[in-house]
Amino acid sequence: MRRQKLLKNVARYVAIGIIALVFLFPLLWMGLSSIKTSLDITDPTRLFRFTPTLDNFVRVMTEAQFGLFMLNSLVVGIAAVGLSLLLAVPAAYVMAKYGMSRSSGMLLVARIIPGVSLLVPFYYVFAMLGWVGGYAPLIISHMFVTMPLIAWVMLSFFESLPSDLEEAGLVDGLTNIGVFARIALPLSTPGIATASILAFIFSWNNFMFALVLASQSTRTLPVAIFNFIAYSSVDWGGLMAASVIITLPVIVMALFTQKYIVSGLTAGATKG
Repeated sequence: MRRQKLLKNVARYVAIGIIALVFLFPLLWMGLSSIKTSLDITDPTRLFRFTPTLDNFVRVMTEAQFGLFMLNSLVVGIAAVGLSLLLAVPAAYVMAKYGMSRSSGMLLVARIIPGVSLLVPFYYVFAMLGWVGGYAPLIISHMFVTMPLIAWVMLSFFESLPSDLEEAGLVDGLTNIGVFARIALPLSTPGIATASILAFIFSWNNFMFALVLASQSTRTLPVAIFNFIAYSSVDWGGLMAASVIITLPVIVMALFTQKYIVSGLTAGATKG
């Protein structure tokens, strides 16, 4: 019996190791390629045996102006998430309190609609307003992604709050707005943190809207990476270094906030 249990544990760990290797090998290859020369990257015999160099990162941050593009991504991401929180959190509370199931279903519809179908209308409207190339169209277009996500996550949180707390607040003389601000909002802090992190990651990785609506000075990181892809050649060293710069902040954020994300997503799973 003990031997059978040991074999099951060994088989489970082997399976987990194989799956982890499959998923982590591309990241490992990207990280190793970012500190190789172009000759070493194209030589399969030098997968692990090579002389590390940081020239790719120096070139990316100086010649390719990745510092500016990183600042653009931060500005757009923080602004889109902040404005989405101001609009989506109260909306989710109202939908949860008054049982607006049809309105909540529209959130899923907004998430299902392909973003590419909105590119032409977005571009036309922003071009008529003279906004194309600035931060405003990027922030507004990213809110199309972040607002439904935040509202859907927060909806389950507000639905799980005991109604007795809200009734007690009303008895003590609070208005509906006071109940929301002083009772519901503080209790839903884990949900707000979870929704904000997920929404920022979606905004950070968004490529399509910035490709069409941004200018050279407002490009975000996912679009700027195309500077290393030419018609007849690819700068693999710069491309891998740029990919590391784009991916590393998201990985670090996920590692440090994973317990908050998990607890936040499961906190609204039960009611009462």
